[in-house]
Amino acid sequence: MVFTEAWQSGSGGQQPFPHHLARAIRLIVLDIDGTIAGRNNQINPPVLAAIQAAQARGLAVTIATGRMYCSALRFHREIQTPLPLIAYQGAWMDQPDHSQPADRPKPKPLFHRPLDRAVAREVVDFLEEPAWGDRLSVHLYVNDRLLIRHLTPASQDYADRTGVTPIEVGDLRQVLAQGPEPTKVLALSPDRHLTRDLLEKLRQRYCAQEAYLTTSVSTFLEVAHPDVNKGNALRHLAEQQLGLRPEQVMFVGDNFNDSEAIAYAGLGVAMGDAPEPVKAIAQWVAPSVEEDGAARAIEQVLAASGSVL
Repeated sequence: MVFTEAWQSGSGGQQPFPHHLARAIRLIVLDIDGTIAGRNNQINPPVLAAIQAAQARGLAVTIATGRMYCSALRFHREIQTPLPLIAYQGAWMDQPDHSQPADRPKPKPLFHRPLDRAVAREVVDFLEEPAWGDRLSVHLYVNDRLLIRHLTPASQDYADRTGVTPIEVGDLRQVLAQGPEPTKVLALSPDRHLTRDLLEKLRQRYCAQEAYLTTSVSTFLEVAHPDVNKGNALRHLAEQQLGLRPEQVMFVGDNFNDSEAIAYAGLGVAMGDAPEPVKAIAQWVAPSVEEDGAARAIEQVLAASGSVL
């Protein structure tokens, strides 16, 4: 599994792999969808082999995803890491106990930064406005459960991909009034132009100090606590829990929700099919997920430290 060509076309043309940055890496953090899991919703063997080779060399590896914690557990289990799992765009971090059944009631996570209830209520009201509400599926995430008004084809597709069973609750506002604060709100629609336009409308309503607004897939828009993003979660894990510096971290991701983590890491890698603005902030652009680009990035780090797969 030797990758001899360390060049990949990015937004700036041919781009050499920055081996001088790779030599310092001690922690590798990977996104899931579009990074280590493509159309088949699995980690391909070359990617898993590269992760295992990095771990054998003493590098720490874990996952940072926008997925629900329960949905990301199987990936965390597969890479067999002792490190915490970062979920919900960084709003939730916990140390999985894979010896326990997945449906066992969960204790309080190591870290949880929920969205303010009032902001969540305003966002749900906005997303359910008659002008576009019938073209959107609105998801509310509470205590690592997916709550929906009613099941739509888009929500069913989401459930099939993530392996999560949605809970139909009727009025989401009633849940917000009576239950715990939500981790995030997500809206999805087959109409990517609609989600893009609504994301811009929300950005006009809320400044960065009021809500974190992002997209992980072109048909999704997501709203979380203003301090939430993968970059902040990565900083917390690396610096506060592991005692590492940013230059000792590599992060690999593929979309706008990965931007902050790519910018934080000493070696930020964007996947080959990432949006151009995401590629522009990366130190290297890997091949696409279907070409096992995450494996190529890890292989280059190992090659820089004297190990060739």
